[in-house]
Amino acid sequence: MIKADLSGRSVLVTGGASGIGLAAVTLFAGCGADVVLNHLAEDARGPEAAARLAAEGLKVRALAGNVALPGEAEAMVGRGIDALGGLDILINNAGTPASTTPIDFADLDAMTEDFWQTILSTNLIGPYRCARAAAPALRRRKGAIVNTASVAGLGRRGSSIAYSASKAGLVNLTRSLARALAPEVRVNAVAPGLVETPWTETWPAERKAETLSRTLLARLAKPEDIAEAMLFLAAGAAYVTGETLVVDGGML
Repeated sequence: MIKADLSGRSVLVTGGASGIGLAAVTLFAGCGADVVLNHLAEDARGPEAAARLAAEGLKVRALAGNVALPGEAEAMVGRGIDALGGLDILINNAGTPASTTPIDFADLDAMTEDFWQTILSTNLIGPYRCARAAAPALRRRKGAIVNTASVAGLGRRGSSIAYSASKAGLVNLTRSLARALAPEVRVNAVAPGLVETPWTETWPAERKAETLSRTLLARLAKPEDIAEAMLFLAAGAAYVTGETLVVDGGML
């Protein structure tokens, strides 16, 4: 696991209550950063994780807010920046498959208008809302944004057509924001393969086995693997912007 000295740096992680987001909160705080862990208001895991990490001596605080809701997302980012006294790094990790199990691509009827709206508002428009709200603070600090995309946005099969489309859009949004916020702010993304998270615990065993058979490193990713790539892009990689770093164990 790589490390960096983030003493005096401020970080906001959306969707930080579990999985990749919580791994990012833990890693960045462990490097000395002051971290805001964003979570859904109804998700008790966020405050519990923040309290546990704070008890371990890390600078972590919880902040409720739903990035899928216009107005609420921007207000949450504003409160986070006020609490931190500025912002150096935004990790746009909040996302949803809007389904507990994968939806066959041929099952078009399963992807209703509401299903599409939930996914796009969370996975694509949500990161834009947060980036727009954070942009002035990030510009002042010459900061960085890291978005959580997916190999599903790069042509691999995702949990649904809608999910894959949202992540493809996020890859494009990453490039566009890199142009919009340059030269002060770098914007990159990570594209995980299949990760061991609460999302994938209930996925069919045969789906996981098929993915594993095509993965050169012969294991599924752990959330910490993705967090490490986020740290590289946020705290290092000073001449990298507009890129999407694939973190899939060689599957692609």
